[in-house]
Amino acid sequence: MNHSDFSELDLTSLLSLSFSTSINELHTRLSELGFGDIRPVHGFMFKCMTPNGATGIELAEYLGITKQAVSKMVDYLEKRGYVNKQPHPTDKRGKIIILTERGWLVVKAKENILNELEQRWIGNIGAERLQMLKEDLKRIVYETNEGNIPSMFRPVW
Repeated sequence: MNHSDFSELDLTSLLSLSFSTSINELHTRLSELGFGDIRPVHGFMFKCMTPNGATGIELAEYLGITKQAVSKMVDYLEKRGYVNKQPHPTDKRGKIIILTERGWLVVKAKENILNELEQRWIGNIGAERLQMLKEDLKRIVYETNEGNIPSMFRPVW
């Protein structure tokens, strides 16, 4: 698809393409830093776990997936050193999933890479236009969800 083909795309396609382009670059860069085993869904999961960890039920609700799917992801991430399961501080039967030092390293790397991407966007369209775009998108999300931020942050691919 060349530049002129983009004029034919609708808003949803452009939003989707800008999202997937950013996520793809983020994960290419994370891989270069030694985090090639991290997948986009893990970033959504980590967001729910910061700063104090989360239960499997909280993660399932946040991601809109089953507890079994969360359990598989937690096992995957635990084997790779990103998370640990610890006894829940108030529920004797429960576990809380927390980020390890390696987990925090990937969170910090993600933040740095996304800041660099945003700086590049500022270089392309200017700080004022990027801020306006962000404010407009926030307003649309806010109004569409009747004044609330959606409780689930599911990957959209």
